[in-house]
Amino acid sequence: MSIYDFTMKNIDGRDVNLGEFKGNVALVVNVASKCGFTKQYAGLEKLYETYKDRGFVILGFPANNFMHQEPGTDAEIKAFCSTKYNVTFPMFSKISVRGKDQHPLYAYLTNKKADHPFGGAISWNFNKFLIDRTGKIAARYGSNTTPEDKELVSAIEAELKKK
Repeated sequence: MSIYDFTMKNIDGRDVNLGEFKGNVALVVNVASKCGFTKQYAGLEKLYETYKDRGFVILGFPANNFMHQEPGTDAEIKAFCSTKYNVTFPMFSKISVRGKDQHPLYAYLTNKKADHPFGGAISWNFNKFLIDRTGKIAARYGSNTTPEDKELVSAIEAELKKK
């Protein structure tokens, strides 16, 4: 199993098979508009702009699981991201990343029994999963790891060098 086995609704409500991103290195991030980490949108966009031509993509998944920090509709989230942070990386419809209504994608990403060592509950907004070109999880980073973090950037560059 990999992230490519999932079909998600994008921020505009269109079904997107994540298999469309096969062959790319991806950073899957649960995002929120009213969080202390929201300013990471700027760094994520810069990271995306820096590496997108080398086969890198960021997949943003808004979630309202932590202190109601993503209360908006998909349209409001899209407007916020584009006007405040000029986000151009793919954004998806709001989902739940933990709890009883956890989306199956995040159930896979956080599964402690899955074929990856990165299981465990999402701790807060802006958790990051680095996905290799085959759709497998290569690394996981918490909210305090900024998009500019040297370890994260090095891991992205290392994955991009792999063919």
